[in-house]
Amino acid sequence: MPGLGGTMHHGTISAQVAKGLKVLQSRIEKAEIPSSKIDETLNIATWNIRDFGKTPRKEASIHYIAEILGQFDLVAIAELRDNLTDLSKVLTILGPYWHAVYSDYMTDSGGNRERMAYIFDKRAVTFTGLASEVDALRKKNPATGEYETLFSWWRAPYIASFRSGDFDFIVATVHIRWGKAEEDRINELKLLADWVDQKVKEKTWDDKDIILVGDFNIPVIGDKLYQAVTSKGLKAPDSLLGTHGSNLEKDKRYDQILHLPRFTKCFTNFGGVVDFYANEHQSLFPGDTMTKLEFTYQMSDHLPLWAQIITDIDGEVIDQIIEQG
Repeated sequence: MPGLGGTMHHGTISAQVAKGLKVLQSRIEKAEIPSSKIDETLNIATWNIRDFGKTPRKEASIHYIAEILGQFDLVAIAELRDNLTDLSKVLTILGPYWHAVYSDYMTDSGGNRERMAYIFDKRAVTFTGLASEVDALRKKNPATGEYETLFSWWRAPYIASFRSGDFDFIVATVHIRWGKAEEDRINELKLLADWVDQKVKEKTWDDKDIILVGDFNIPVIGDKLYQAVTSKGLKAPDSLLGTHGSNLEKDKRYDQILHLPRFTKCFTNFGGVVDFYANEHQSLFPGDTMTKLEFTYQMSDHLPLWAQIITDIDGEVIDQIIEQG
């Protein structure tokens, strides 16, 4: 069982939900997620769960979402809405070791009443205190003397600090605007690259190990959007450089996991997506006549993207000390 496992509390469920869970578990197995080991490795994921909290989930959907999330130790969730009822149900199924840290929501149409959240198994990873929305870089306006942002995100990235084994790190989760054209996303992506670049140069910044995750709305690795966000050195782990499409058709790489390899080589060779859809949804909801579109509002139109982190980095820390000395 990937992650630590053993704490799922599905409780009393109907025969139909049980059948759907068996189908889902077989699809999860095909992702070949390796088990994580305390103080050695950590399985992380990022998942845009469509309108999570706005569109009421069926009982089956709540159990399926919990089953998927429980495969990992730390999951960044995008598109969590203002209503946290369904998240609470999922955490109950995951069990008492699972905790959540989440952002506030914006009420304008650009913010879409969305939050971002981290859910994590505290046996594997510890939240170390930093949780904040990211402010865009500011410059002083000579005319007014005020510090102003020249450009900002529609939805502010959300950062939180964690520790697992010897590895202290900060995760930043984003949900880049869709816009009327791909060009509308470039400024937000460049702003992300600039923000990371500035932070790692700060002497008092909590940690140089920043992992950037979320829904970047980047169709293809290597295109102009990907080049914008990686212009200051961010890079996908080698395990995710292949054709891991994160939409249901698996032909678009909207979701990303990025890091700065000059600070750490913390990823193993394991990573990919969890294809809970597998080109049909009826097996998960036997007897239900929902359409594919309706299905995306029960599960999602995104697949979880995951990677495994090495958290036993004592040797790497020693090498860094020698190099800096």
